[in-house]
Amino acid sequence: MCDVRLGRGDVCLIRSIAFLYLGCAATPLLAQNPDVQIPAPPIAPQGAVAPQTPIISDTEFKEAIPSLHAPLESIEAWDAAQESREEGGSAQQQAAQTAADPAIKAVQDGDVVELLPDPPVTDPLLDDPLPPIDGFDAEPPLEPTQAAEREARAMRYVVRVDGLDVIKTADVTKDPDSVAVEAAAWRDVRARFNSLSALKDGGGRADSRAEVAQRARADRQLLLDILNGQGFFDAEVRLKSEVSATDAGALNVVLTVVPGRLYHLGQIAFAAPAVQPTDLISGSFAPRMGDAIVADVIMAAEANISVKLPQSGYPFATVGQRDILLDSENGVGDYTLPVDTGARSYFGQLRTEGTPVFDAEHVAILRRFKTGDLYDSRKVDDLRAALITTGLLSTVSVEAVPVEGLAPDGTPYADLLVRQEAAPPRTVAASAGYGTGQGLRAEGSWTHRNLFPPEGSLKVTGLLGTQEQAASVAFARANAGRRDRNLEIALSALHSKYDAFEAYTGRLAGTMAFVSTPIWQKKLTWSIGAEILATSENAFELARGTRDRRLYYIAALPGQLGLDRSNDLLDPVRGYRVNVRVSPEASLGTGKRAYVRIILDGSYYYPVNDNIVVATRARIATISGISRDNLAPSRRFYGGGGGSVRGFGYQQLGPKDPSNDPIGGRSLNEFALEGRYRFGNFGVAGFVDAGQAYESSRPKFNDWRVGVGVGGRFYTSFGPVRLDLATPLNRRPGESRFNVYVSIGQAF
Repeated sequence: MCDVRLGRGDVCLIRSIAFLYLGCAATPLLAQNPDVQIPAPPIAPQGAVAPQTPIISDTEFKEAIPSLHAPLESIEAWDAAQESREEGGSAQQQAAQTAADPAIKAVQDGDVVELLPDPPVTDPLLDDPLPPIDGFDAEPPLEPTQAAEREARAMRYVVRVDGLDVIKTADVTKDPDSVAVEAAAWRDVRARFNSLSALKDGGGRADSRAEVAQRARADRQLLLDILNGQGFFDAEVRLKSEVSATDAGALNVVLTVVPGRLYHLGQIAFAAPAVQPTDLISGSFAPRMGDAIVADVIMAAEANISVKLPQSGYPFATVGQRDILLDSENGVGDYTLPVDTGARSYFGQLRTEGTPVFDAEHVAILRRFKTGDLYDSRKVDDLRAALITTGLLSTVSVEAVPVEGLAPDGTPYADLLVRQEAAPPRTVAASAGYGTGQGLRAEGSWTHRNLFPPEGSLKVTGLLGTQEQAASVAFARANAGRRDRNLEIALSALHSKYDAFEAYTGRLAGTMAFVSTPIWQKKLTWSIGAEILATSENAFELARGTRDRRLYYIAALPGQLGLDRSNDLLDPVRGYRVNVRVSPEASLGTGKRAYVRIILDGSYYYPVNDNIVVATRARIATISGISRDNLAPSRRFYGGGGGSVRGFGYQQLGPKDPSNDPIGGRSLNEFALEGRYRFGNFGVAGFVDAGQAYESSRPKFNDWRVGVGVGGRFYTSFGPVRLDLATPLNRRPGESRFNVYVSIGQAF
């Protein structure tokens, strides 16, 4: 490797030689590319002979070429000299610069010069640390007039869409059905455009005309997409904008729709293997030959196939990409859909995975199918929902997986893989409320929902109120051996102080119930149980005319049967409910007395329209086999209150003692009529309630007391919050003028 350096004069000479060489080389290039324009040589006078003497001789050319072994000039130094020459201006300045810089002079003389590197930067500030960011003023400068200036510069525009209001009947048959279909398509196009338009979303204002143009182009494409989705595949949208002649400074943006013809379905075919039943796929596809090709309808039909196949024994079915072959001459499109059905399968075994809360045996209790049943995705979804309802899982999925092995008839099995992740099992809850006659109530509870797996819970509850105080401990097992069958054993202590009685009660009870849940509202529910009570109460004795405290021991076997054909547990708007409660009981205090308590409830709901519901309720109750004075006051019937006859205080209806305090009765009847109007998440209600309690064991249906009122409703995801205000008609001395009731759920 050699070090070759050229002086500045040598470089200039080489540049001249390169120019001559390129000029000579242009001739063969012209032969290859005649389009290349080369300046023509000067034309000699007519009759003259052009000189043949070369511009430079070969000897001079060779002498001018520097030796390849000479050192090359530094390009940096040469560039510096060139800049100095161009900026120096005069010869005196150039000479002074050359004298001051011996390196430049040496380069001009052709000498070899070694350029020294620039001296290092020694600024001490570069070594100092940066100041903390807190020291900077991060607040932007205030611009109080910025919004006003932007508003003044804003471009105003008006949007108009033409061509969506005319039904083109020339391209379709003129029968009413075809015209109606196209009219509906136009309405849908306009509605979708209005909801998605960028121009309309801008509210008629933009920062610049360029922004208006951008929105207009986006809306043009939006219209084309919507029209294609409605079957107008030949549609065009023309865009025009112009300054308004009537509104100075405003811009008129006009989108003109030229829809073309409406395309209809031609042949419909499914590329799929044979299925059972044979029309499972075709019957699940709603569109028919001759229907308009509407994207939403087509996709909904394909989604329906994706749903129907797993519901009919095909857990691994997949729907492919559709193909529509358009015929522009006839305005039809032949539709083909590939479908991979997979194997028709039976339910296999259950498997669990993840952080399991339940083993496969308990999961099997929650399912509504058996191994060997035909696969149905609805039952799989039902099992998933049942697992979620337990409240013990944070995430859960149920997925079909293929397995080896066949049923006796040759059908394969599909196992279910249940992936579980445990949720925190403990819950702390609190609630508060108020009712006239019942006063303030605050209740709190702590629950461990899986202290005794599976689904064995322990709940500790405390109640503190102006007229009630209580504490209880309850053990419960959900889905005990059967789905939605619950067992509970509870021990409680209660102090109640009302105008009717004051009682200190201890209770031990056990119950087994088949109940409704927020997800599954049962048509038929039932419960049976047993309870033992010890209660000390002050009872009014008619013979003495005084209240004396007595101790009662009571054993009961309560049972309940309910029929629910309403549409919702907490907010029914249609249907009816019937419920009967029967409780054979024995009073084991002074003398053994057996009796039975029976309560029959019924309610009916009628929707007048989407927003108005008329609801009605009736109740009849009786106690037979014991006199009122031998019956514990807490087991008697009383009327009045938020869940009884609104307009009256809690337990204020029925027989009363000389002090005007209620003493209760052995029979009861009630009736309520309520009109409910809902608007959004709010609602109002007007109601009339009537009822009475009687000393006899048979309801007399006379001397009814009536209350009227209005209420407000706030609808939440878990049910309505109710606030009712009622007043009694023909109010008697000592009765409140108004009564207020607050609770969750409708009154009935």
